[in-house]
Amino acid sequence: MGTFISKDEELTRIGRSVRPDARQRVSLPKALVKEGITYHIYCNKLGQILLDPQVTIPASEAWLFENKEVLASIDRGMVESANGLTMDRGSFAEYTEDAS
Repeated sequence: MGTFISKDEELTRIGRSVRPDARQRVSLPKALVKEGITYHIYCNKLGQILLDPQVTIPASEAWLFENKEVLASIDRGMVESANGLTMDRGSFAEYTEDAS
């Protein structure tokens, strides 16, 4: 198993004296549960547990995350766009086959 690296060291207590139920389950507060989220579970030698939220992507989009060069290019483009460093190249409508 890989090492978990916390992306934020500021923790907030969200429950107190929570006990597992008869089936060893612990319920999360509704405010923390978001649709489509799954969790990786990490535990250290002291028994502290950390849930790392995950999302899934369609298999047809996985290539992007597997191609580091393309992903880095998109990241650069996002930074450039956020900093107003884009160029207006005009309409590309003449290159489409769409009749509309």
